[in-house]
Amino acid sequence: MPYKDISDLPTSVREHLPKHAQEIYRAAYNSAWDEYAQNEERAHRVAWSAVKKNYKKDEASGQWKASDDGQDGPSSS
Repeated sequence: MPYKDISDLPTSVREHLPKHAQEIYRAAYNSAWDEYAQNEERAHRVAWSAVKKNYKKDEASGQWKASDDGQDGPSSS
């Protein structure tokens, strides 16, 4: 079901993503929920994909942080 507020997001999302990333997740999930005939698994995959466009997981802490380049994938250095 769609999330009305970021406080309704799964605990794993709320505990590891910064507020802005949670907002991205919620918006992407809700949009995908409608677009893909209420397919919850697919909506979660879409939401994580949207977060990964602007955030990267810090493997040491498990927390997600804004990426420097705002792009998914490895840097071009």
